[in-house]
Amino acid sequence: MELRQLKYFVRVVELGSMSRAALDLDLVQSALSQQISRLESELSTRLLQRSSKGVVATEAGMAFFREAQLALRHTEQAARAAQQARLTGTVSVGLASTTASVLGVPLMRAMRERYPDVRLHIVESMSGHITAMLNARQLDLAVLFDTGAARRWSVLPLLEEKLFLIGPRALGEAGVKPRPGGTRMAQLKGVPLILPTGAHGLRSTLDAAFARAKFQPHLVAEIDSLAMLMDTVSSGLGSTVQPWAALGRIADAAQRFQWSEIADAQVRRTNALCSLSDDELSPAALATRVVLADCARELVRSGGRWVGATLIAE
Repeated sequence: MELRQLKYFVRVVELGSMSRAALDLDLVQSALSQQISRLESELSTRLLQRSSKGVVATEAGMAFFREAQLALRHTEQAARAAQQARLTGTVSVGLASTTASVLGVPLMRAMRERYPDVRLHIVESMSGHITAMLNARQLDLAVLFDTGAARRWSVLPLLEEKLFLIGPRALGEAGVKPRPGGTRMAQLKGVPLILPTGAHGLRSTLDAAFARAKFQPHLVAEIDSLAMLMDTVSSGLGSTVQPWAALGRIADAAQRFQWSEIADAQVRRTNALCSLSDDELSPAALATRVVLADCARELVRSGGRWVGATLIAE
C-alpha cells in the first residue's frame, strides 16, 4: 500500500466522482481507477460502489476512508516537523564566471526559498582554480568542465553548451563575420584569438578541437579573467570562443560584439556537477547539491534562460 493511493482514495470519496478526482489530482482517469483497483485488490475488499451518478464508499470503504484521512494528517504533521528542524550550516560552491552569470542568482534564490538557514559561500573564478580548490577541499561543490583532475569526487554530468566564435562589432582586422550555418573550427585557422590558458576546462576542449582540425590557433593573448577577456575582444584586439553565457552580464552585447555558432558537433562544453564524496559532505551540502542540479535543469528547460544548453539524459 502506498501513501499516494490513500491520497487518491480520499479525494475520490470527498468528490464522489472518479473523473472530478482525476482532474483535481492532475491524473488520467484510467490511471486513477487502476490505483484504486490495486488498493481494493490488496485489501481484498470493495471500497467503492460505482454507478452512473458517480461513486460512493461502501461500508468497508467508509471505515477505510476515516483511517486514511487520519494517516494523511499524520503524514502532513511529520512533514511539518521535518521542515521546522531546518538545515543549517555553510556550503561553499565554486562556479566559473560564465556559469555564475546564468546560475548564480537563481541558485541563491532557490536556496533561500528551500533552506533559508543554509548560508552559501559562492566562489567565482576560472575553472582551473575551482578544480584546485575542490581538490584541496576548500569547496564542497562546483560546476566544472574537465573532470580529469578529480580526486574522490562525485561527478554528475548536467548539460552541454554550444560554443560561439565571438568577435568585436567593429570588424577591423580581428573581426569575424557571422556565417550561415555557423563557423567550423577549420575556418578559425589564422584568426587572431584570445583564450584562457591551458589550465582551464574550456581551453582543454578547444585544444582538442584544434588538434582534430589539424592546426595551431593564432593566439594573440591568453587571459584568465572573463571580464578582461571580453573587454579585450570588444576593443578589437582579437576574437574568442566561448559559450553564450560569456555574454550574460554584458547589457550592450549586441552593440559591442557579433558572433557565430561553432558548427562542429564535437565542440561542446560539458558541465558536470562535482562534489566531495558523499561521506565528506554535510547534510546541508547534500541538500545544496540537489538544489543546484534542479536549478540548472529548470534554467535549461524554461527556454531562453541558458542559451545554447541542452540537458544530458539522467
